[in-house]
Amino acid sequence: MSTPLTFTVNDMTCNHCAGVITKAVKDVDANARVDITVADKRVVIDSSLPAQSFAEAIEEAGYTPVAA
Repeated sequence: MSTPLTFTVNDMTCNHCAGVITKAVKDVDANARVDITVADKRVVIDSSLPAQSFAEAIEEAGYTPVAA
């Protein structure tokens, strides 16, 4: 794996949101490690794929990721 990718997702408000985002990330890379902290609105992804792939997947899931 590579350097973890971190996104701030201000419109992620609950554990359901976190589950939807996790699924979106896993659809891009099933082996990615995803660490989500809802209270901090932070999504950390450990994968060798480019950040843009995950940003697009999170956007398609209905959220607004901002690279942190």
